[in-house]
Amino acid sequence: MNLSERLNEDMKQAMRSKDKFKLSTIRMIRATIKNQEIDTKRTLDDEEVLDILSREIKQRKDALHEFEKAGREDLAETVKAEIDIVAEYLPAQLGEEEVKAIVQQTIQETGASSKADMGKVMAALMPKVKGRADGKLVNQVVQQYLQ
Repeated sequence: MNLSERLNEDMKQAMRSKDKFKLSTIRMIRATIKNQEIDTKRTLDDEEVLDILSREIKQRKDALHEFEKAGREDLAETVKAEIDIVAEYLPAQLGEEEVKAIVQQTIQETGASSKADMGKVMAALMPKVKGRADGKLVNQVVQQYLQ
């Protein structure tokens, strides 16, 4: 079952169980996917759906940060719950140690030695960790190793 089918099934289950919050969150995700499909005039594959899910998580994390900074705990709780729901559809996230190992391997493969090579390392690295690691964490680890 691909991600789009899983989202459809989970949406139906949320309808049956009358879980309005989960239902609305899944509908938002599906609407974003559907808009992308309309724009590209084709059905998206799992990789493209993962990109959308990652983008949705990032947007919600940014919103969460802003809500917490503004002292809006009511909105922050809502966004945290949305993040939890969207995260269910992402692959298991890599830990910091796993990211460090992948970064070291990629630095050796690319022959990078300074911060000037960071773009080259990131270009080779991001496809390896796509959807499985936070971009900020990956960026920090690369900077740490290229100092």
